[in-house]
Amino acid sequence: MVYERQRFKYIFVLREKMATGIFCTIAEVERKAGANASAVSKAEAYVDDYTTQVESLINALTRFNWSDAYTGLDVDVKGILKEVCSNLVAIYVIMYDMSGFTSRIEAEDMINVLRDAALRGLSILRDKKPQDFINAA
Repeated sequence: MVYERQRFKYIFVLREKMATGIFCTIAEVERKAGANASAVSKAEAYVDDYTTQVESLINALTRFNWSDAYTGLDVDVKGILKEVCSNLVAIYVIMYDMSGFTSRIEAEDMINVLRDAALRGLSILRDKKPQDFINAA
């Protein structure tokens, strides 16, 4: 029984470590979530999980697999993907636990600013004209 539990724990840890994102880093997310964000929600395992979810969402919303094409993309395109991904992941981090912020309004204001920037970046990635320009870069 103990052996099974240890094996399960090992598999869980491996799965968590393999879930590292492509578009953004933990440091970028922590900066955008702010100093008052929960230490638990800024933990690597949480951020990695949020990141893989957000990357899949970006690919689905834009109807283009940026994850597979990432290494061949221009620096400007990577910057847009980095901004969108880190903004959306930072929203998840803030929403996990708002109790560390000076007020709920402060946390909600941060979420609104991050959401607006993410939507702006998604609209650029989703539009075909910029996408043609991006692919030609």
